[in-house]
Amino acid sequence: MSFLNTLLLVLQILSAIAMIGLILVQHGKGADAGAAFGSGGSGSASLFGASGSANFLSRTTAVLATVFLVSTLLMAATGGNRKVSSGSVLEGVAPTQVQDAPVVPSPTGADQIPAK
Repeated sequence: MSFLNTLLLVLQILSAIAMIGLILVQHGKGADAGAAFGSGGSGSASLFGASGSANFLSRTTAVLATVFLVSTLLMAATGGNRKVSSGSVLEGVAPTQVQDAPVVPSPTGADQIPAK
């Protein structure tokens, strides 16, 4: 069971890191409005085409989000099989004896002067 939890944790961390990277690479919806006024990039052909990169990146992000969600649900389902004690956390601790500190008279005798 420990190997499964470790595998799910690694899968979850890798999908989270990849999702963060993909989200940071994507352009926002407001970037298209700026391109309409001439401040956009050049019209050269790209690897995915004009709108192909947005579709590819958004679909990949959706797949990674699904992997993240499924791994989170599986970790929650397999992590709930731990033995839970019905008592306190301090049940196994032995009680300690508290001793009173000895009263030591002050060397100046100031404790023997009566108060008014």
